[in-house]
Amino acid sequence: MTSALLPYLTTVFKFVHVSAIALWAAGLLALPVLYLQRPHTASGPDLHRLHRFVRYFYTVLFSPSAFVAIGSGIALIFLRQTFDPWFTAKLFFVAMMVLLHVLSGLMILRLFEPEGEYHFSRFIIVTVLNILVVTAILALVLGKPELRFEFPFAEAFVPGALGSFVFDHLLGDIMRPTP
Repeated sequence: MTSALLPYLTTVFKFVHVSAIALWAAGLLALPVLYLQRPHTASGPDLHRLHRFVRYFYTVLFSPSAFVAIGSGIALIFLRQTFDPWFTAKLFFVAMMVLLHVLSGLMILRLFEPEGEYHFSRFIIVTVLNILVVTAILALVLGKPELRFEFPFAEAFVPGALGSFVFDHLLGDIMRPTP
């Protein structure tokens, strides 16, 4: 790919990524509101209509936007070569969005069973979690803070650490390869 095309391609992927993330985040916030309508919907056609609408929203709008957001984000990683600590933290919160997305899908399956219910306390917890995760992602992306991760075993993640551990601590000089 020519370097003259790279800025345009990056701009297109950023637009797609931000749009898909916005739709995905909106879906995460809208689904619990839809779930709250379940206890107030009588059995029969009204319940089936709500069920169809929620499943349509999840499978046709919400889930594809998540896939597009993740796919375009992966493309942007390679286009922009972003490997900063703030980006690692962002990926952690994106993983939390994925977890909330999966839990939303499981909730749809359970919610529309005959004994399905959705309590207001669950709505509050899920909505607060969704807002916190999306806000954390926005703060990390827009602020790009200088983060440092200090954790035990950091030396284990240095390139070549596995080889030195195996040969220095486990096998000793018995099986050290000769240069």
